[in-house]
Amino acid sequence: AYEIVDCDWSSDVCSSDLDTGAEATLGARAAGVEAQVRLSSRWRPDGRRDDEARLLQLAASGSLDEWQWSAGKLRLGWDVGQGFRPNDVVAQEPRRSLLPTDTEGRGLLQLERFWGADQALSVVWVRPDHVRGEDPQGAEESALALRGYQRLGAWDLHAFGRWGRHSRGSLGAALSWVASDALELHASVRTLQARDGWAEGQASGATLVTANPWHLATRGAAGQALLGLGWTGEQRQGLLLEAWHDGTAPDDATWRRWGARNQALQAWARQPGLPAAALGAAAGNLAWQASPLASANLRQDNVFARASWQPEPWSLTLDLLWQPADGGRLWTAGAQWQGDRWRLDLAWRVAAGPDAALLRQLPSRRTAVAAASWRF
Repeated sequence: AYEIVDCDWSSDVCSSDLDTGAEATLGARAAGVEAQVRLSSRWRPDGRRDDEARLLQLAASGSLDEWQWSAGKLRLGWDVGQGFRPNDVVAQEPRRSLLPTDTEGRGLLQLERFWGADQALSVVWVRPDHVRGEDPQGAEESALALRGYQRLGAWDLHAFGRWGRHSRGSLGAALSWVASDALELHASVRTLQARDGWAEGQASGATLVTANPWHLATRGAAGQALLGLGWTGEQRQGLLLEAWHDGTAPDDATWRRWGARNQALQAWARQPGLPAAALGAAAGNLAWQASPLASANLRQDNVFARASWQPEPWSLTLDLLWQPADGGRLWTAGAQWQGDRWRLDLAWRVAAGPDAALLRQLPSRRTAVAAASWRF
């Protein structure tokens, strides 16, 4: 795979050089046990090589009377959304990735029961190994999760519950309706007693601090909601439209204070005659300001659109993530060619919109990726 990030194509200048990487995913299944490992290497422009071996899945499964059980490290994605999934309370997988990839599972214990093809119940204990000792946040938190499923004709209905060690309870529901051969509608909603989010500390204005003021903390109640539709044409063309609200993302007031501090720090650093130590301290404080940009959703309100076309053996997509609060836009174009064993993936992503838009503040504003895969 090859990646170029943050390039100014108008002047043919790139702020980072070409990275090259290779990876292999190996899997096996036998006697009710499934395993998958990813081996990867990445060669940096300075000659360094980063090697990694990561266990993606290792789980055993079986039956106990009318129940099915699974234990180990397992992928378990829930909910009906594409660009965002409020009720993905177990896997909490990143969405809208540039390239298709095998995600890493979570350590869990699961019991499932099925009543034909129309009803199902799942009970999951996520990260039981974290029930004592340290108290990890997010997807690593020890929690109990439950999902109920019911099909009623063209309707799929889902109910969700979760109780986390420190995030306490949340309840959610989702539905999808196949209105016709071409049209599908879906919606999802969740309410949370508490959630993990970025806290900004006491730093403000151009005040220099000696430690990162941004930190993840358990915050108060919040709500999430998503509404979407999917349309499929006779020539294998498709359109996906979704809008969502994520109350766990930083609010507009937080981002206004964030922007004001950025401007104040930059203005302070431009003062003439500052010693090198002071300039270094200002640069460090500005670097810490990038911390909340790691949020799953930068803005609470988002609109997502995807157009696709699949003229075999190609699959072509064009995505737009729009944030109405500041007009920021994230465009992503992708192309995939699939042969018998070889697959070629190309992707291009660029942030657009006003200069002050949050998406324009991301460390990588332009990204191009090419990857070739061989299945054996």
